[in-house]
Amino acid sequence: MIKLFVPGRLCLFGEHTDWAGHYRTMNADIVAGAAIVTGIEQGIYAEVEKSTIFEVQSTAPSMSGRWHDFACRMDEQELKRIARSGDFFCYCAGVASYMLEWYKVGGVRIKITDMTLPMKSGLSSSAAICVLVARAFNLLYNLNLNTMGEMNIAYVGELRTASRCGRLDQACAFGVKPNLMTFDGDEVEVQPLNVKKQLYWVFADLCGEKNTIKILSDLNKAYPFATTEQEKLEHEALGIRNQEFIQRAVKYMAEGDREALGRLMTETEELFDRQVAPMCPEELTSPKLKAVLADEQIKALTYGGKGVGSHGDGSVQFLARSAEDQQKLVDYLNAQGMPAYSLTIKPVHMVRKAIIPVAGFGTRLYPATRSIKKDFFPIACPDGMVRPVILILLEELLQSGIEEICLVLGSEEERQMYADFFERPLSQEHLRKLNAESQEYENRILDIGKRLHYVYQKDKRGFGHAVYQAAEFAHGEPVLLMLGDTLYRTTSNKPCALQLIEAYERCNCLTLGLYPVDVKTVSHFGIMSGVWEDKQCTKLQVTSLNEKPKASYAEEFLGVRGINGEKEYCSVFGQYILTPEVFQQLEADIRKADAEGDMTHEIELTSALDAVRQRYGMMGIRLHGERFDMGNPAAFVDTVSKFSSVR
Repeated sequence: MIKLFVPGRLCLFGEHTDWAGHYRTMNADIVAGAAIVTGIEQGIYAEVEKSTIFEVQSTAPSMSGRWHDFACRMDEQELKRIARSGDFFCYCAGVASYMLEWYKVGGVRIKITDMTLPMKSGLSSSAAICVLVARAFNLLYNLNLNTMGEMNIAYVGELRTASRCGRLDQACAFGVKPNLMTFDGDEVEVQPLNVKKQLYWVFADLCGEKNTIKILSDLNKAYPFATTEQEKLEHEALGIRNQEFIQRAVKYMAEGDREALGRLMTETEELFDRQVAPMCPEELTSPKLKAVLADEQIKALTYGGKGVGSHGDGSVQFLARSAEDQQKLVDYLNAQGMPAYSLTIKPVHMVRKAIIPVAGFGTRLYPATRSIKKDFFPIACPDGMVRPVILILLEELLQSGIEEICLVLGSEEERQMYADFFERPLSQEHLRKLNAESQEYENRILDIGKRLHYVYQKDKRGFGHAVYQAAEFAHGEPVLLMLGDTLYRTTSNKPCALQLIEAYERCNCLTLGLYPVDVKTVSHFGIMSGVWEDKQCTKLQVTSLNEKPKASYAEEFLGVRGINGEKEYCSVFGQYILTPEVFQQLEADIRKADAEGDMTHEIELTSALDAVRQRYGMMGIRLHGERFDMGNPAAFVDTVSKFSSVR
């Protein structure tokens, strides 16, 4: 059984331009569409497994009274008939019919366990269920579809119903992060956006009435060729003016200019009212929407607001001035009978903290480790300086923008060794014997010591248990995890850790560095398998994570085709960006073991990572760099001989 979560989506800017841009296949003078779309925190949770038939059930309290379970044979015609039925599960059948027609799959059982996404509110609950069904088939039958593939199938599946969705609806496939989507005829591109400061969004269901089908029907009358003045104004609003708005929105988000972004929301709404709404006055006069946007109490809490989706009296969105104002606005709208939700879009460069576990005994390097921890073993570096392993790792973190580092030690007694090195200044006699460069470097070492925090793994219950000791240090933020017995060296102009951090900021999910290894050595590593998200084979959507598999198993099930078409085996590089969900899973694993009275059970990080992967996704990133193992004598000798060489 696999657990899935697919969020709804909120279009921040550029509504209607997805279908308008599609008309470029018939009229090249139409300007390509562009929209900024983000997944939201509300969505659909489900458990999926293989079945002999196609069945969808729900135990979600929010769907009680609005849903009845259904099941049918995996028969193409029957699925297509259900897709045309008009019920909510028709979307599921539409996608299932496509999967059966093109991939000849078996059945699937989907149990919706929770539904926090409001339906028929412009937040694409229909697209979310379509993506969920496509992802269920993809994962259960190992179809090796990337996210764009799932999105495209969800779109085609929804078109098999009475819905006439646009291409931006399925952006929920990309998770809870803002993306720029462009629509040029049949071509759709998705690009993650840079956000400098937290953006406090609020969206609410107006609980009004609107006819989306009529809105889309009336607006489509202006395409592909505009013949009247009003139709030309619609083309301009959804074309060149929209492109201008999108460019400004991207700029304001990257600069962190919340006030300008809020004003832009109001400006786009005014343009929509002038140049688009007159095409469908019955639906787009929107009295409830306009009343809420004009509410002075709301204006005091926000920088701006606008409609959602197809507009009309469906939903409204605002950019609040602060986290406090965001909550006040949610409370105010709820009190007015309009269910409201908050969405905080977090900035990039949010990875400020790192964890390095160094609690191990180093038994494979005995007897040297009787007197010195292996992370203090000396390594000659390319610049001619000899550094302990831990200092090399810490310097890479600082070069990558990390501000605070937590070392996981085995006991409080070990703390003194780090204090002596990073906190105690050299004697004046010792300092005078150093050259000027080394004296300056001494100040750098002491500065690093100010950034260090320490936690202790007193009970040796596995690597995951060691990592969990830093949960309080992480404090709900994404953190970089780096192994304490592995060195890294970049082959580009960026440290490996910075490459991974930047990749995480684009993916916004659990992210691991990957490193190709020979199939004969896979039993020494964690091995990732999945689907490449890009043609350059640098970004892997991970579909399985196996700890030290046998070579025969890896050869049959875990290879991925590289850019040259040959099989690659992707090991974990030794650097991870852990999301808060990883620590939540580790806590659950520890509590389960404690409840069962099994204090000897090892809490493994790999199993926690895989559990998070199943629910929230995981990306593997090919880094431009090399890794050097320190875990055993042979590897240590190899590292000492190679790491000092100049590249």
